[in-house]
Amino acid sequence: MKELSITEYINQADKTLFSFELLPPLKGQDFGSIQEAVDPLVEFAPSYINITYHQQEVVYEPMPNGLIKKSTIRKRPGTVGISAAIKYRYGIPVVPHIICGGFSKEETENALIDLSFLGIKNLLAVRGDPQPGSKVFIPEKEGNAHAFDLVKQIDALNHGNYLEKDLKNTRSTDFCIGIAGYPEKHIESPNMESNIHFLKKKIEAGASYVVTQMFFDNQKYFDFVKLCREKDINVPIIPGIKPFTTLSQLVSLPKTFNVDLPEALVKDLLKCKDNKAVRQVGVEWAIHQSKGLLNFGVPVLHFYTMGKSDNIRQIAQAVF
Repeated sequence: MKELSITEYINQADKTLFSFELLPPLKGQDFGSIQEAVDPLVEFAPSYINITYHQQEVVYEPMPNGLIKKSTIRKRPGTVGISAAIKYRYGIPVVPHIICGGFSKEETENALIDLSFLGIKNLLAVRGDPQPGSKVFIPEKEGNAHAFDLVKQIDALNHGNYLEKDLKNTRSTDFCIGIAGYPEKHIESPNMESNIHFLKKKIEAGASYVVTQMFFDNQKYFDFVKLCREKDINVPIIPGIKPFTTLSQLVSLPKTFNVDLPEALVKDLLKCKDNKAVRQVGVEWAIHQSKGLLNFGVPVLHFYTMGKSDNIRQIAQAVF
């Protein structure tokens, strides 16, 4: 049976859908960790599963002669293989992430061709984070510098336009392209107006839906959707939810993702004596968020698992 696009799943649904995101396991691990994350959530009939992509990292290793050896490694390979394995083992549609960082346009095109051969229809196109240790994003020499450029490249393939201009009798791909949205603005955006401007450009370039970065105050999402609609951005806007799991995230999440934390959530977290208690507060807050979003009529509730699903299972049991 032909796989549907994310927008088709949304349009055909009579209720809010359930989806979640997984990280590929660290190099050296096997598919078992993916099964441990997916198996507990299958009963809630996820409409699709996102698989993140990670660019290579630069590693500096001291040598016996006192010099430093520089090398690059990819700590979490396997996005394409994991996507195929989930699709064919579980029969659940997958949404692999395609990123700019670490890839030339030719490498990106080849990855897209592989995904098309595998019958994978849906993608999430994101620029990706700067290299670890770097404050600015540096694209590959022949790579895409922005998510907008990446969306354009995917959309070109959807129209049968490949990098080699002299190819004859080309076939068009049929990817449904998702993009990221930032209810509290991208950390590099000077203001919300600029944030919305570039979001709209990506949609005009061929994107069909938006998945938001995590937020902990639903009003941020409601305001973001309202502003998008006022700017004639009318594609589905899917909220992304990240349950708290460790006390250290009180500092790391606002710093890394430019998100505000509600006072009530912070007070509850500061009462926790260990991360087990933090994890339970995270579950309860995410349930509270999810129910409010359901009442708002969101198309999908999308959860960031970070590879562990026991807390997502608790949330799903309470919400779906």
